[in-house]
Amino acid sequence: MNCVILQPSYVPWRGFFDLVHRADVFVFYDDVQYDKHGWRNRNRVKTPQGTQWLTIPVQSAGNVEAGLKILDVKTNPAARWAKKHAQTLKQTYARAPRFEEVAPLVDEIYAECPERLCDFTIASTIRLARALGITSTRFARSSELGVDGERTERLVEIVRHVGATRYISGPSAQAYLEPERFAAAGVELEYIVYDYPEYPQLHPPYDAFVTIWDTLFMLGEDAGDYTWGERATAHRATRR
Repeated sequence: MNCVILQPSYVPWRGFFDLVHRADVFVFYDDVQYDKHGWRNRNRVKTPQGTQWLTIPVQSAGNVEAGLKILDVKTNPAARWAKKHAQTLKQTYARAPRFEEVAPLVDEIYAECPERLCDFTIASTIRLARALGITSTRFARSSELGVDGERTERLVEIVRHVGATRYISGPSAQAYLEPERFAAAGVELEYIVYDYPEYPQLHPPYDAFVTIWDTLFMLGEDAGDYTWGERATAHRATRR
């Protein structure tokens, strides 16, 4: 059984969803420190004027305190960000090939604006995963598991807690994970390589590191094929 543990992010890129697809259990790591300039509340889209950030405004009071956890960060509803983001997406991708099938999903996801940032990012990630055809992955939140520990030790314990035998991670984690702790616990450790075929984008040059909205508007139901399906497999084979 495969487990992936990642911090919740705002409409993340397709590499994030590749990990969701590989996981039997996907754990949102929501009770660790909030990184103010990370991907928790923002992501990028391609526009005629170039790459643009979509940022969820968060309430400033207390949000810059050291040690603030992701699950404690609150959005700023007064900014009406959900409506603005939905409008930006639909205006930006109005000419996209899959606009008609994806636009209703935009309206659905941005219809509600929860108080807590992670409530929105987690719910939208799960909904987007289902839209991508990922139906068997089970989701959990680390804050609800009752598992303690520091760094790698805690990751290992979460993997064991959910009954998994393999931990799958993105490549950057090799810089700080302690493989010996996984080995001692009888947990296999695997790193994936983010290597996906390009797809047509409305506003060249191609940029792989944009929100999954871009992939969906351009490819629709074929997005998974370009990420973990036959096209992705063939692409990796030709690169070896």
